[in-house]
Amino acid sequence: MEEQYDVVVIGSGVGGLAAARALAQFGGHRVLILEQHYLPGGMTHEFTRDDRFVFGTGLHYMSADAGPFLDFLTDGRVQLTPLPDDYDVLHFPDFDFTVPGSGERFRERLKTGFPDEAVAIDRFFRTTRRALTGLVARNILASFPAPVRSAGFGLVRRMFPSAYRSVTDQLARSFTDPRLRAIIAARWGLYGQPPPSSAFGYHASVPLTFFLEGTSHPVGGPREIAAIASETLSPYGVELRLNQEVRRIVVDRGRVTAVDVVERATGRRYRVRAGIVVSAGGVRNTYALLGDQARPEWNRELDDLTGEPSALMLFLGLDRSPDEFGPSGANHWFMPGLDDYDGTLYVSFASLNNPAARFHTIEMLELVDPAVVEQWRGTTEGDRPESYHAFKAAATRRLIDRLDAQWPGIRESIVYAELATPLTYENYQHSVRGSFYGLPATPARLRSGRAGSRTPVKGLIVAGQDAWGPGVNAALAGGIMAANSVLRPAQMSKMWRTIRGPRPKRTGPWRGFLRVGGIEELTPAVRRIRLEPLDGGALPFAFRAGQYLKADLPIGAEPIERSYSICSGPGADGYVEIAVKREPLGLGSTFLHDDLREGLALRVSGPYGEFTWDGQPGPMLLIAGGIGVTPLMSVLAAAADRVPITLLLGCRSAAEVPFDRELKAVPGLTTELYLTEPGGRGRIGLEALRPHVAGVARVHLCGPAAMMRDVLGALAELGVPRDIVHTEAFVSARSRETRRERAHAVALAAAEAGVSGYTIRTAAASFPCRPGQTLLDAAVDAGVPIPHDCSEGVCGTCRVRILAGAYRTDDRGMFAPAELDQGWRLACQTLPTEDLTLS
Repeated sequence: MEEQYDVVVIGSGVGGLAAARALAQFGGHRVLILEQHYLPGGMTHEFTRDDRFVFGTGLHYMSADAGPFLDFLTDGRVQLTPLPDDYDVLHFPDFDFTVPGSGERFRERLKTGFPDEAVAIDRFFRTTRRALTGLVARNILASFPAPVRSAGFGLVRRMFPSAYRSVTDQLARSFTDPRLRAIIAARWGLYGQPPPSSAFGYHASVPLTFFLEGTSHPVGGPREIAAIASETLSPYGVELRLNQEVRRIVVDRGRVTAVDVVERATGRRYRVRAGIVVSAGGVRNTYALLGDQARPEWNRELDDLTGEPSALMLFLGLDRSPDEFGPSGANHWFMPGLDDYDGTLYVSFASLNNPAARFHTIEMLELVDPAVVEQWRGTTEGDRPESYHAFKAAATRRLIDRLDAQWPGIRESIVYAELATPLTYENYQHSVRGSFYGLPATPARLRSGRAGSRTPVKGLIVAGQDAWGPGVNAALAGGIMAANSVLRPAQMSKMWRTIRGPRPKRTGPWRGFLRVGGIEELTPAVRRIRLEPLDGGALPFAFRAGQYLKADLPIGAEPIERSYSICSGPGADGYVEIAVKREPLGLGSTFLHDDLREGLALRVSGPYGEFTWDGQPGPMLLIAGGIGVTPLMSVLAAAADRVPITLLLGCRSAAEVPFDRELKAVPGLTTELYLTEPGGRGRIGLEALRPHVAGVARVHLCGPAAMMRDVLGALAELGVPRDIVHTEAFVSARSRETRRERAHAVALAAAEAGVSGYTIRTAAASFPCRPGQTLLDAAVDAGVPIPHDCSEGVCGTCRVRILAGAYRTDDRGMFAPAELDQGWRLACQTLPTEDLTLS
């Protein structure tokens, strides 16, 4: 089986994603991404253990701002939270040093500690800028054709020699004090190569420039980057396939022509033809995929680039916050000595820096030679010998001992521990010998023609870390360099103007994180939750009175999405409030009542909904059942002093009336309370409505389904025009799960009956519908217009009239009994079980 694309991208790390986005957006190419893992994102992956602890695999902190490449890849949507100002703490045997989040203060702190070296320190930072310039120039040249590269590489080496020196060599030239040299060299673990063998250009780039002006952590964790980046690919037609293993890159007469692929889940083999293949899986893996098509000298050049480190990484879950033992969220580097690098240990506290984290974690990374697991290489994950597990257990104890020695007592708070070794990285990331930094950051790499985005094979391009340098942000740059190698000059120019320019304005609902700024108990079963911007500024979106938000609630390994009406008025731009009633069987509401805490960041999207008041004139009648009054509070805040309003509110008892205090304070509001407890007025019915419908211009109704159905019928009997009645459903927390269960049952029954689909007929068109697909989704797929907004049965916008055919549905109380008899249903909740005819 063969397929055809313009470009195939191997690997969905940020480098591959960036290359795919740029080639599709600026080159107009049809791009396919093939990822061997079951998740996209490469080193931005996170994994969950014990159904609560979330661990990062490669990205632990980044610069204080996203930078132009990440802004481009994510359309500026990644939110960052700052680490403490003193973000890196360096521990040496005899002293500690803290690195501040300012280049100028870092320099002054060095001068204060080493006054005799003050002049040398200023001179050193000028050398650092020169080395960084040399690295950038070299890497940009590496994206150009061979004649330009060969001429330019030598020129760069002559102009910027410090970039090509070892870190140890450059520091020996710059300083006399061994402690100062040790401080400057200490964070070599950010790119993985010890100072005696690492190129100073990389050291100038990462710890001395990239992190110089402060650091941050992605809100929601590193996986937010891949999730957002994957979403941004859709408008450009990029297809991303997971669990696809590329077995071979096919070359014909010196030019790439195709890739051979195996679908891991099924074993299906197929070939994808493409004139351009971008490999984001590392240079060594790329040349391995060429097999005998690679010339011997190419592999010999790669063999000369040796020394990639790997790591032991210990993931720890705690039953309390690490800050109880002293850490504040800064990273800690433990150095064995001034010029001893074996056993360098890095400790990070992602849960202290991620306001969306519910449970606390620690990640410890010790860079090691991949040879530490050489005796077990070749064994499979599920069949490692006992000696390997004993090695892991001993390493785990040793690392925890080091942790507890620094923060006594922290050992007792550890309730989960898991160690990754070089074999783990080989297994999950396909990295050669467990190297997660790519090619070694050595002077030999800078001189090599194999390190960069170009290869000797026409149309075969490298993206990711090996096209620029170690680390996630360098991998991003490598993706842009890959696109730079493919695009025509005009396309390339447009790409760089876009990357350097302002981010486009967002369209549609906003999606991101808001912080819980306050929690107030309104009744024993209802609480109001205030959500605020993370930075304390204005809300990133405007909303209309009566709209709602969707919130991702971190209940288990994967969050669940729930919809909640906004109860605050649109005039307050510094916060938005929702009100939630506890439902005994509701996962979302029990979390929000039992586990939510102030300060936690929740991912929300919105606003949504057309259950709104936008300044329309005339008297309003508001009708609510219990918590259904929530969206009406927003309407009241906007409209109370502008139009006459009557509120009919039904509750079980006076103690269960939400917003009782606020309702009494609304000027000019006429409120009638209908209680079903003994001595109350009972339910809202025909006689309760009769005095209030004459001359009413607008009716808003929200509450439980049965109550809404009865009230709609009564309004129709009283002659209230249907087009002035606006409804929003009170949707239970299990609504989405219930619909999925219904859809699965419909699809299963159709499969057993041998039915592949149904036909939906309207006066204007006919379109197909798959078993288990909602009527609305089928119409959208076919391009048949059905007005809709929430797609969840909340807003009632997608009303359709079914004249014939069988189906399963949930009307959500959106229709009066007479309307149901006439065939009115919600398209988003209707699952056809045979052909349907619509009016």
